[in-house]
Amino acid sequence: MDAILGRPLTSCCPLDDNLRVSPERTFPGPCGASTGVADCRRRSLAVSQRSHALRERARALTEAELANVPWLRVLDAEDQRRARAAIVIAEAEPGDLICRIGRPATYWFGVVDGLLKMSNDPSQGPAITFTGVPPGAWFGEGTLLKREPYRYNIEVLRRSAVAGLPVDSFHELLDRSIPFNRFVLNQLNERLGQFIAARETDRQGDPDTRVARNLASLFHPVLYPGVGQLLRITQQELGYLVGLSRQRVNEALRTLQQRQLIRIEYGGVRVLDLQGLRSYRHRDE
Repeated sequence: MDAILGRPLTSCCPLDDNLRVSPERTFPGPCGASTGVADCRRRSLAVSQRSHALRERARALTEAELANVPWLRVLDAEDQRRARAAIVIAEAEPGDLICRIGRPATYWFGVVDGLLKMSNDPSQGPAITFTGVPPGAWFGEGTLLKREPYRYNIEVLRRSAVAGLPVDSFHELLDRSIPFNRFVLNQLNERLGQFIAARETDRQGDPDTRVARNLASLFHPVLYPGVGQLLRITQQELGYLVGLSRQRVNEALRTLQQRQLIRIEYGGVRVLDLQGLRSYRHRDE
């Protein structure tokens, strides 16, 4: 429980408790007016070097890792053989950008282990986190389908194992496999529903409601089948995703636990009532 609730508030929190206030960020610190050009260039170079190192560390997946790739199970034997030979995986470090705004899409990515976040470019305005990306998630299919540059960043929040299927292999499967097409179509449909729900959540002024709804989205059984009933996440990571301080997340988690919607465990949160989280509304609203 201490891993979730025991840490004090620090200046590393990206947002204030006021949902519409975005104070000066001290970590990770986007390039902006207050950042020197030389610092921005060094930071961009460091990101590029880490991305290159990530590609250099890529390897084939183990049998245990392949067993956790959900879409492989829908393919026939020949398509499975081709896909298994094409997928690679690498360990990404906190702060690494798996996808970067303006860069071409080269892989369809999946989180085998760890936690990522999808966000905007903070140098162009207030930092906005669109969603978290927990284990079991495969993302970016819309960008690959349109063969356009990324319109969002995907940043690593903790050390993560990220797999990738090359874009050409992705399109070959679309051309060859009806079950794969159905899988991708279902992904797009579920993701549309998720973002509609996220839009509704953004309009909620109560922090407890925001935490509940955002937690529910991370337990999505179709988009994030690797999560199950226990999401391994720290209070700080959840604060980044929800846009609240760790202190306020602490209070919200205690409230949700008192309502018997979740149980706080060491290093994570276990969902007890997923539908209750999805429909949660503060009693005073």
